[in-house]
Amino acid sequence: MQKILIRGGRTLRGEVPISGAKNAVLPIQCATLLADGPCRIDNVPRLQDVLTTARLLEGLGAKVEHAGSTMTVDAAHLDSHVAPYELVKTMRASVLVLGPLLAKYHDAEVSLPGGCAIGSRPVDLHLKGLQALGAEITVDHGFIRARCDGRLKGARHVFELVSVGATENVLMAATLAEGRTILENAAMEPEIADLADCLNAMGARISGAGTPRIVVEGVPRLSGCTHRVIADRIETGTFLVAAAMTGGRVTTTGARPHTLDAVLGKLREAGAEIAVEKDHITLDMHGRRPQAVNITTAPHPAFPTDMQAQFMALDCVAEGVGIINETIFENRFMHVNELLRLGADIRVDGHTAVVRGVERLQGAPVMATDLRASASLILAGLAADGDTVIDRVYHLDRGYENIEAKLGALGADIRRID
Repeated sequence: MQKILIRGGRTLRGEVPISGAKNAVLPIQCATLLADGPCRIDNVPRLQDVLTTARLLEGLGAKVEHAGSTMTVDAAHLDSHVAPYELVKTMRASVLVLGPLLAKYHDAEVSLPGGCAIGSRPVDLHLKGLQALGAEITVDHGFIRARCDGRLKGARHVFELVSVGATENVLMAATLAEGRTILENAAMEPEIADLADCLNAMGARISGAGTPRIVVEGVPRLSGCTHRVIADRIETGTFLVAAAMTGGRVTTTGARPHTLDAVLGKLREAGAEIAVEKDHITLDMHGRRPQAVNITTAPHPAFPTDMQAQFMALDCVAEGVGIINETIFENRFMHVNELLRLGADIRVDGHTAVVRGVERLQGAPVMATDLRASASLILAGLAADGDTVIDRVYHLDRGYENIEAKLGALGADIRRID
């Protein structure tokens, strides 16, 4: 099993290109199941989750070609409506094939999903939304079975809780429903707006995506399309935090600055000088140590839970005390014990962590427990004295494209080892 070795203490400087967003491309891949023709998706990152989703689509009978950063999916003629446990168990986003299969073929069977062990993330919000559109759903023997007689029916549905995945699943299903669907208390993440843009390029009629109220006028069919995936705001934020922790100056290129308002605000609070120009974000610490910041995670446009672990790493080396409240996932402090191995001073009480910054972390062997925890350990290793060896880096490959090469180009001493 591969590991990552980091020799810390180097200041990061330079430019780094940002890849397409993992959290946008996965639902867009699933959305191709709705189309009657080929869909060309550009700016697709080579990530393990993207490859797993491609295998899932191929298992349903779709034709998938992936060349460079372009993926073409032709799902016009499927021979299965069953998403098996073997693929779904590794990735929760697999449940997003449920809405498209149900809407187009009136029948779907999807294994209950797996993925990172960061919380329960139940699928009941997905199922209630689809039931509101007329689906008949049963769950037994580890499978979700959904069917409907003819087209789904448009309806007004209020999500009990804000859920990105549930919003995406019901939104996709509603595109082919008969009549108007109104989704209230919808998630507002930029990736949902990107999904809606892709669906509209297929011929869907969606308005309001990116707001709490999405309106969908159902259409009888959707066609193929060409769509470019938005930049990954979490990858962008991760590289900016890396620059802040090492006292460096880094420019992210091909980014979407307006999707990162909460993150950029906290980086400025930490003492970073930030300049934004079109799709470039430059962070300059001028060699200074960051100041500790308090964060509370919440749905977009508030501070993203996917950046919580990275900011905890920043607080570990910052001047002062930072308080971190995690309100989204109940198990998302699993990186704490590994950061403690590097010499961090962290106290956890329920969903709150109090981080007292230390001047220097010390390199040590650590183990990644989930995707964003992996990123926090990478960042901590960059700022630590000596060698840090990170085990179970397969988590990292689910969400970061060539991270060691990109960091290496900024001056980090980082490489994979067996």
